[in-house]
Amino acid sequence: MNLILLGYGKMGKAIEQIALRRGHTIAARIDTAAERDQLPKGAGDVAIEFTQPDAAVDNIRYCLRNGIPVVSGTTGWLQHRPEIEQLCQEQQGAFFYASNYSIGVNLFFRLNRSLARLMNAYPEYQVEMEEIHHTQKKDAPSGTGITLAEGLMAELDRKTGWVEGPTNDPALIPILSKRIDPVPGTHTVAYRSAIDDIEIKHTAHSREGFATGAVVAAEWLLGKQGAFGMDDLLG
Repeated sequence: MNLILLGYGKMGKAIEQIALRRGHTIAARIDTAAERDQLPKGAGDVAIEFTQPDAAVDNIRYCLRNGIPVVSGTTGWLQHRPEIEQLCQEQQGAFFYASNYSIGVNLFFRLNRSLARLMNAYPEYQVEMEEIHHTQKKDAPSGTGITLAEGLMAELDRKTGWVEGPTNDPALIPILSKRIDPVPGTHTVAYRSAIDDIEIKHTAHSREGFATGAVVAAEWLLGKQGAFGMDDLLG
């Protein structure tokens, strides 16, 4: 498979290493909109997009309008997701998005919801979250943190939203975001009561898990049509 890398920072370089190890080739390494717009027709089979929130939407639009299946891992732009999924449908394209491509994190998402279902019957436990990333990460809370919060809201009747930082509103889930180098990603969900605490935690040791998942998603997306996510890939 011939891959286009939209974004050639630390994640782009990690994805390149994994892709080459899995027998793929790199058609282009793109860091600017000008470079992207000079791509020749048919330059690659799939694009993998890890950039910044302000660039992601234009990158995804470009790919869909030019018939390039696109896997995106950029977070912080999801207010535009309905528009992107509509464009994908209109263009009969292929789009894959996940807030986190690590298989371990996606298992953690499922564990989070399972625990929340159990905890729904015990309102004496207050839930809170913490996420820690490197200082280069621009958005806060992280996309992974928001996905975890959405999982909690789906299962806990007493929670209707989330907020970054502490809160006294019992209907909101507080998410504490920290930026500490060189942490690739740590997420903790904690239930606290006057008697005891229950915590689940995922700690990434490197970017390799994220990069591997993105390449696997690109392999899976090739030849498909529609908008997909990790639940589709994992089954």
